[in-house]
Amino acid sequence: MAVKHLAWAWAFTIACAATLWATPVPAEVADKPVKIVAFGDSLTAGLGLPATDAFPVKLERALTVKGHSVAIINAGVSGDTTTGGLARLDWSVPEGTDAVILELGANDALRGIDPKVAAKALGEIVRRLKQRRVAVLLCGMLAPPNMGSDYARAFDAIYRDLAAVNDLVFYPFFLDGVAADRKLNQADGLHPTAAGVDVIVARILPKVEDLIGRVRAGS
Repeated sequence: MAVKHLAWAWAFTIACAATLWATPVPAEVADKPVKIVAFGDSLTAGLGLPATDAFPVKLERALTVKGHSVAIINAGVSGDTTTGGLARLDWSVPEGTDAVILELGANDALRGIDPKVAAKALGEIVRRLKQRRVAVLLCGMLAPPNMGSDYARAFDAIYRDLAAVNDLVFYPFFLDGVAADRKLNQADGLHPTAAGVDVIVARILPKVEDLIGRVRAGS
């Protein structure tokens, strides 16, 4: 009799386990949020805009609508240069961060800072993040035309070369589709309006999804 009871118990246990295995686990339980830091200057911070219209907020909203579980921190500092970003990297990107959207360099170009200085700072930022196993999406920037062709050639190449050498997810120009468009920029002609941020988010979204994919894959 005891043997029959034992056999029944095993059968019941196996049946329950099979039911549990066959039940899909909700995505929100299976996938914990990917923690992303948007690390940049005023273009990331959202200068001149309500906090709810800043790039990191709108990006998180767009990703959530597409079914991604993410938490994005706005670590944009207005006026920041690549050297300034390097100086604050450790406290701006806390432990537990899975990925960084790196958007720096616009102020370097506007101030005519030597491209070699910017390249060195960005390279060190990437090196430290990779050392911490943080995935990186590098956002490129283009030098303004008034800086001259030699400066522009040296500056613009920083991002392409850095992305290639380090196998980073790369978005060539953060202001693609927005730069020089009066309807999408504030009165200063430099910072996007809320509608401009929408354009940036829509265009960069596939690259951010690639970044999330790398995090999920553990690469």
